[in-house]
Amino acid sequence: MPSPQTLPYETASWGRRVLALLVDWIASTFVVVLFMGWSDYSRTGGPGGFYVLLVFVLESALLTWTAGGSFGKLATRLRVVSVDDGGHLDPLRSLARAILVALVIPPLVFRPDRRGLHDIAAGSATVPLQEASTPQH
Repeated sequence: MPSPQTLPYETASWGRRVLALLVDWIASTFVVVLFMGWSDYSRTGGPGGFYVLLVFVLESALLTWTAGGSFGKLATRLRVVSVDDGGHLDPLRSLARAILVALVIPPLVFRPDRRGLHDIAAGSATVPLQEASTPQH
């Protein structure tokens, strides 16, 4: 795996990443409310929050594997690429990455190149759309 100094991609800014996460979370909440209804979702002690987290992980993993990024990343023009070849992650690495993001701490521990533990474990980098198609060697 390339070291942080030789990463051929400029990684995305924290602002865009947070915006993408916010879009993902709102979309996941909307899906859960659509299926459960507002009253069941908002019930104190109900499973609504768990379902939002589950939808977030599944949506993020599936879309990262098939389209190169979660709904929020695609909407904010970010992509998740493999640091090895610049392509999409395989299903297992996409799922592992999504689970690590859901654990919250891994994205908060990061290298100077802005790759968190979730990206390091998955061998990925979050990059702006234009970087995804043109790695800098």
